[in-house]
Amino acid sequence: MTVSSHERIQPRQELKAILDRAKAQGKKIVFTNGCFDLIHLGHVRLLEKARSLGDVLVVGLNSDSSVTKLKGKGRPVVPEVERAEIVSALSCVDFVTSFEEETPQKIIQELAPDVLVKGGDWPVGQIVGRQVVELNDGEVVSIDLEKGFSTSGIIERIRRASRAELSEK
Repeated sequence: MTVSSHERIQPRQELKAILDRAKAQGKKIVFTNGCFDLIHLGHVRLLEKARSLGDVLVVGLNSDSSVTKLKGKGRPVVPEVERAEIVSALSCVDFVTSFEEETPQKIIQELAPDVLVKGGDWPVGQIVGRQVVELNDGEVVSIDLEKGFSTSGIIERIRRASRAELSEK
């Protein structure tokens, strides 16, 4: 069954029902979350590794207001609707849903994934939602980040290139 990227973007309530059906069929649900502001190779590799840990990969996407609270003024660079469509277009991603809160604690409680994944910059003991997943006999996994790939790094390279261009004029 092929699902378009638009069908992969689901509100939380609808997604909960979809995931409950998938669990009833014995499928393992993997959840990860983030801003995914400027998609880069590090994001793609993390999502591919996360997907390999189960049958269905759900990405919780920080809303625009949530990203601004976490990252500061000027972020996100790419609006939420666009970020959701871009992430949902990746073949390793099954569903995308967004959340307004600063942390994914509430959405993790609601969706109750079997596997919770975060990048290696988060020690397992500090991963938000860890207790919920472990109480439900789930697994929490920290995946090593790809060195040299970050949204902040991309933004800084753009700023340096822009300053260099301005100084040449």
